[in-house]
Amino acid sequence: MVFQSLGWRTRLALVAVVLTTFSFPLSAAFSQDADKAADAAESKEGEASKGPKVIGTDPNGIPIVDLPSSGGSPGPGSPGGPSQAGAIPAMPGTPAPDFNAQTEFEELKKKIPEAASAGHNAWMLVSSALVLFMTVPGLAMFYGGLVRKKNVLSVLMQCIFLMGLMAVIWGVYGYSWAFGKIPGRSFDTLVGDGQYLFMNGVTRTWDESTKTVVTPMYKIGETDMYPVSTHMLFQGMFFIITPGLICGAFAERMKFSAMVVFCILWGTIVYCPLCHWVWAGGILAYNVDGALAGGSIDFAGGTVVHISSGVSALICAVILGKRLGFGQEPMPPHNLTYTVIGAGMLWVGWFGFNAGSALASDGIASQAFMNTHFSAAAGTLSWAGIEWVIRGKPSALGAASGAVAGLVCITPAAGFVLPMHALLMGLAAGIVCFYACSSLKSTFGYDDSLDAFGVHGVGGTLGAILTGVFGTRMVTDPAVSLGKPMGLYPDGATGLLIGNIVAVAVTWCLSIAATFVILKIVDVTIGLRVSRDDEQLGLDQSQHGEEGYIQI
Repeated sequence: MVFQSLGWRTRLALVAVVLTTFSFPLSAAFSQDADKAADAAESKEGEASKGPKVIGTDPNGIPIVDLPSSGGSPGPGSPGGPSQAGAIPAMPGTPAPDFNAQTEFEELKKKIPEAASAGHNAWMLVSSALVLFMTVPGLAMFYGGLVRKKNVLSVLMQCIFLMGLMAVIWGVYGYSWAFGKIPGRSFDTLVGDGQYLFMNGVTRTWDESTKTVVTPMYKIGETDMYPVSTHMLFQGMFFIITPGLICGAFAERMKFSAMVVFCILWGTIVYCPLCHWVWAGGILAYNVDGALAGGSIDFAGGTVVHISSGVSALICAVILGKRLGFGQEPMPPHNLTYTVIGAGMLWVGWFGFNAGSALASDGIASQAFMNTHFSAAAGTLSWAGIEWVIRGKPSALGAASGAVAGLVCITPAAGFVLPMHALLMGLAAGIVCFYACSSLKSTFGYDDSLDAFGVHGVGGTLGAILTGVFGTRMVTDPAVSLGKPMGLYPDGATGLLIGNIVAVAVTWCLSIAATFVILKIVDVTIGLRVSRDDEQLGLDQSQHGEEGYIQI
């Protein structure tokens, strides 16, 4: 009654006093409970963060491991807890947990070379497959579309048969003839030896003394990169496609048996020695004592593959003579669809051809990949572009041929030049090879059926010379350049240009002389050219008893 008789302002003041009086104790109680909870959480978190650690050893030398306490039980050395002597020792014969970061780091460092080797090996095996892909289906489709339909199977047969034939030769003696090298031998710079004969020193072996399998490793410097078998496979794919390129010159008129014998002899007498001269420390190798004119650089086969095959193709075209009706009747490609598809396959496969020639998965491989792509792109545009200007229309055949010309030109330079120079090389290749396959060919009147010389011989020569112009230490592996100026621009040196010109001349001379002799030997023994009737019938039926296209 008294409370109700008070005014409303008085009653409100009394309520505020009561609430304030009781709120302080309550908030303090709640605050204390919250602080206790936080302290408990911190305590548990701290205990959880304490991992096991070695705190000493017992009299027997066994490490004593201090485990964190749980459930509020005191730990070693604390009041009521076990003494240090009562701490849990490691089991006899079992090492204590090692939490030394430095030790773990050292263990990881030991695994780095093995991991790097696995990466390099994977890239090189993929590159090997890409180069093989260039022969069949790439080259087979490219060449197959360019011949008349009565000869399409003969071209495909040449390509796939060479995949088998040259692979066997490479395994038996070719790899050894090209890359075999025993230090101190007097003729080491001229030719390989029997180091890898029948895959000796290449395949895995059993070591009886250690009871383990031994894998021979390919080294760059002192570093084990990957198995020797991987290097053998990669280089063997080059050995397969190179004589295949020559087949474009004598397409539609050479006996299949003559082609087989010619390729065996050519691979043995021309390719393997030349490969040794350039890539295995021979007389054309860069920075090698006794090399001609200081040696040359050839990243992926400007001299070894393209000049040798292209120049040999020209000799084949001249020695075999023209096809029946050449220059008198039209001989257009029977299926340009095949040719354009084949050119695309070659473009993709060429990434393995050039970037794989870095022989490692590294920055140089990336540079070579980029330069290869740019040069092919520029070659496509320049060849099609010059057709557009001169003839009024760009052709699919011209674009495909320009792409291949750009790829050929950049091959010796892929890992040595800057990307804008790769573009210039591709542009130059498209224009120069266009004239080589048109004006030069018509002027001299030779029948290079599929323009193997015009693209590979001329394009390879141009690329090798331009490598001497644009090769730079900014891109080249320091192990090759030795940090010294290389090409004419931007490095401002002339030595490399001279060395590459000498290498080009030597390759031309070897290819001309050896190919001429081989062709004459084959002609005298089994004959080079099919009969007139067989040529008119077509090589598909006359040489293989088959037809590429059958209408039912």
